[in-house]
Amino acid sequence: MAKILVTGGAGYIGSHMTAILVEHGHEVVVFDSLVTGYPDAVLNSKLIIADLANLQALEDCFAAYKFDAVMHFAGFIQIGESIKNPAKYYQNNVANSLNLLSVMKKFGVNKLIFSSSAAVYGEPLTIPIDINHPTKPLNPYGSSKLIFEEILQDYDLAYGLKSISLRYFNAAGADPQGLLGERHNPETHLIPLVLQVASGNRKNVEVFGNNYPTKDGTCVRDYIHVCDLCEAHMQALEVLLQGGKSAFYNLGNSNGYSVLEVINTVKQVTDKEISVIYGPKRAGDPAVLVADAKAAMQELGWRPKYVDLATMIKHAWQWECR
Repeated sequence: MAKILVTGGAGYIGSHMTAILVEHGHEVVVFDSLVTGYPDAVLNSKLIIADLANLQALEDCFAAYKFDAVMHFAGFIQIGESIKNPAKYYQNNVANSLNLLSVMKKFGVNKLIFSSSAAVYGEPLTIPIDINHPTKPLNPYGSSKLIFEEILQDYDLAYGLKSISLRYFNAAGADPQGLLGERHNPETHLIPLVLQVASGNRKNVEVFGNNYPTKDGTCVRDYIHVCDLCEAHMQALEVLLQGGKSAFYNLGNSNGYSVLEVINTVKQVTDKEISVIYGPKRAGDPAVLVADAKAAMQELGWRPKYVDLATMIKHAWQWECR
C-alpha cells in the first residue's frame, strides 16, 4: 500500500482515479479547490479543500501525510477560455504547479504522475500521432501543459524528481457502476453535450464545421474511456514506485471517430433523436487527432479495456440518467 496525493481529485478524471486507487488498496488524500470539482465525487478518501496557490495549505498537507507519490490532475482545461484569458491558465497550470513541486522537493517526495494532453502537439504532421511527434501547441492550454512537462524534465536532472507525463486524447465514458461521471460547468465535451440533448436537458448540439477533409466533413477524434486512462496511471505508478525512469506517453485507442459518428452512436445507444445545428469551424481545431499509444502499451504493459465507442457512451448515458 502506498500513500498517494491526488490533486484535482474531485474532478472528472481525478475522482475516477481516486476510486481506483482505493480499490487497489492505496491510501489517498485529495487536494482540490472545488473551483471545478465536486465534494461528492470524492469517495472513501480524505478531501482537503484548498488551492495549489496556497503554499501553507500544501505544506500542512505534506507534513500531515508521508506521501509516496503524487498524481497531479489539478488544472484548467478549456481551450477557448485559455485563448481569451491566458493569464488564468499560466497562473494555475504552471505557477501553481510549481508550488506543488517546491513542496514535494521540501518534503522529499520524488515521484509524480502528470495529467498532460494531446494539445501539446498542435496541428498533426502525421496520423496517428506518436510520442516522437514534434510539439507545437496551438493555444495557451496546450502550451501550459508542455511548459510543465519541460519543467519536470529539468527537475529530474537537477533534483532527481521522477515523473511520468500522460498525454490524453479525448477522455470519455464514466464509472461502469454509475457512481461517478463527467461534470463540467460549462460543459464543453462532445459526448456529454450530445447526451444532454438525448436526456432533454439541452435543445440541440452544435457541430463546429462540416467541411473538414474527413469522411463526413466533421472533425475526427480518438476517444478513450476514463477508466482505461486511470488504469494507465496505475501502471505508471507501479513503474515509479519500483524505481522506474521519467517518461511521457500518449493515451488513446488509436482509433478515430467523427463528430457525426459520435452523434449517431448516441442515437443508437439512447434510442433518442438528436437535434444538430452547424456552426463555423473553431480556430485551432485540427481535422484529425488520433493517438499512437504503442509506447504506453509496450513500456507500461497497459491495454485499454473499453475500446468500443458505444460502451463508452452507454456508461456516460447511465450517469446522465442518474
